[in-house]
Amino acid sequence: MKNKVSSFYKEAVATVDAGLRKYMLKVFTHMCFGLGVSALSAYFVSTSHAIMQTLFSTGLLWGLLLAELGVVFYLSARIDKMTSQTAQFCFYTYAVLSGISLAPVFVVYTGESLVTTFFVTSATFLSMVIYGYTTDKDLTGMGSFFTMGLFGLIIASLVNFFLKSSALSFATSVIGVVVFTGLTAWDAQLIKSLYFEGESEEASEKKSIIGALRLYLDFINMFLYLLRFLGNRRD
Repeated sequence: MKNKVSSFYKEAVATVDAGLRKYMLKVFTHMCFGLGVSALSAYFVSTSHAIMQTLFSTGLLWGLLLAELGVVFYLSARIDKMTSQTAQFCFYTYAVLSGISLAPVFVVYTGESLVTTFFVTSATFLSMVIYGYTTDKDLTGMGSFFTMGLFGLIIASLVNFFLKSSALSFATSVIGVVVFTGLTAWDAQLIKSLYFEGESEEASEKKSIIGALRLYLDFINMFLYLLRFLGNRRD
């Protein structure tokens, strides 16, 4: 009897582990494809003088930023009511819009510094994801702390948009790296915990999209803040 219970327990654990790995693989697959779509979109737009001129001379860039926010809010608010296909469409639409708005980065910074910053960001991001995924410590408190830090960062950035203070810009860059490093670990743990709610395959697919979006935002923002330190501007 004891052997049967032990065998059943091992099989149950193996099933959960296999399901969790499949779920997390979906999350990272969507995130990586999203980053790839954004990178290609940014590179394509950056090589077109006509498109770049249109973005900056017509104010279209601000419209793109508002559209990005709209897609994120819509996807987050309506995820339970939409199909997984619609969720994927929204996520990859956001990735394209984000890539277009990031095109100036390819113009301002050298390719070498972009690659260097990408690898530094990837190493930092991956280490925090592993920590968040494997730790037994509840990171909810840390997540709340860094979420408040994020709101403070947004306010400081808006203030500095008018002040143009180099000191405040440096401070927000440092805080930005710290905030998104911490949020990456928290998001990884949160995404993992969502799997254990045990809902349908369709719900799991939609959760993987939301998880991919959270990690995508962490990665992109960490990259942009690190770029302020590691990036070399073109002459």
